[in-house]
Amino acid sequence: MRRLLGIGFYFVAGAVLASDGIESVAATLEDAARERVWDGRVEAVNRATVSAQTSGRIAELPFDVNDYVEAGAVIMRFTDTEQQAALASALAALEEANARLAEADQEFDRFSRMIENQTISQARFDQSKANRDAAQARVNAAQSGVATAREQLEYTVVRAPYAGIVSDRHVELGELVRPGQPLISGLSLQQLRINVDVPQSMFDTVRKIGKAFAYVGDERIAAQSLTYFPVADPAANTFRVRVNLPDGAGPLYPGMFIKVGFVVGETERLLVPAASVARRSELSAVYVVDGDSVTLRQVRVGRRYGDDVEILAGLSEGERVATDPVAAAIHFKESRQ
Repeated sequence: MRRLLGIGFYFVAGAVLASDGIESVAATLEDAARERVWDGRVEAVNRATVSAQTSGRIAELPFDVNDYVEAGAVIMRFTDTEQQAALASALAALEEANARLAEADQEFDRFSRMIENQTISQARFDQSKANRDAAQARVNAAQSGVATAREQLEYTVVRAPYAGIVSDRHVELGELVRPGQPLISGLSLQQLRINVDVPQSMFDTVRKIGKAFAYVGDERIAAQSLTYFPVADPAANTFRVRVNLPDGAGPLYPGMFIKVGFVVGETERLLVPAASVARRSELSAVYVVDGDSVTLRQVRVGRRYGDDVEILAGLSEGERVATDPVAAAIHFKESRQ
């Protein structure tokens, strides 16, 4: 008798157990894609650093690192004394320009009637027309000044360009900032992708088939599409492939290293229900049901595919395994008493 370390069960040579009441399923071979697996790094599709577009002192800073921000939410507010004053000045200049234009219009209308009666010279009439056009130009310039002043005032309120999480904050409350200075960085976890460096020898096959899967724990995420970079890395002899994931794909975060399997052909995979595998530490085993006997057998497992798991060694096609290893273990223990 010898103990299977870490699992808490015992192998007994020739041990038999009535299999009545123990549900079992047959290990089956299924056609599957053959994959080559490489490491990749996760990155966010939408990531940005918001910079200041006007000067001012930070008066409001409601979000910090790891805070979730809705699209359009106010992420920063500056003091706007200078911008308010500039807007008031621009509005006053516009009001003056409108008054000058009204005066020039009246003069032009009066001279238009007089030129018809030939009571003024053509030169005087042309001068009044030029004065009107100049007044109109000053109004246009004043309107542009008001628009610029309003825009500068709007820049004192910084809003999130999209929904996401704050990844870094570059300023503090009360700090004086200038145009172009980085303020806050953020990213969206809704859309993610993975960059993988594929060996040159496998690049053509990967590009021809165009299928890949990201592995996150027991979860297998199918790539939505692949993007191929057309230039190889001369130092590593690899091509970069971008694996585009579906929205909201799994518990992933930018910067993570994860496994990515690229389909490179076809193979067969021996599958059993994942619930039938008893695990303890790094050891795995299944209860094999053969007629009236039940034996515990150590197996080597591969990746999980939905509710099933791949058996790499220790089991053959058609052999039946107990679907409930706990119940099988109880029967196994009772048979030894």
